[in-house]
Amino acid sequence: MLTDCHLYEYAIVRYMPSVAREEFINIGLIMMCKRKRWIRFRHMIDNERLKRFSTVPHTPAEIEAQLKSFEALCDNDPKAGPLSQTPVEERFRWLTAVRSACITTSRPHPGETPDLDSTFENLFSELIS
Repeated sequence: MLTDCHLYEYAIVRYMPSVAREEFINIGLIMMCKRKRWIRFRHMIDNERLKRFSTVPHTPAEIEAQLKSFEALCDNDPKAGPLSQTPVEERFRWLTAVRSACITTSRPHPGETPDLDSTFENLFSELIS
């Protein structure tokens, strides 16, 4: 590993309208670098893609409200509760834990980069936009 590179992990945040059907839409990205104590999350809901599902039990506003909890935890917002004050790696692990819910994540993927922000932008563009 190069000394000027940072190890990071990322996971894709997904909306899954029916857990039983296992169909999903990629709607966000969460990325973390433990050594730099760096965590970032961004989401984008594509309403046109959402309409293509035969049944969507949640409105875009409801999905957005659920994603606000991800945002609050990543932003170290005390309103998100005690978990928001834990180290970035603990928040990342909690957010990427396997769950049966309409908001879920891919398994975490590792990487290394000299520029975390640029890598985040590239991954978001490639996987979500």
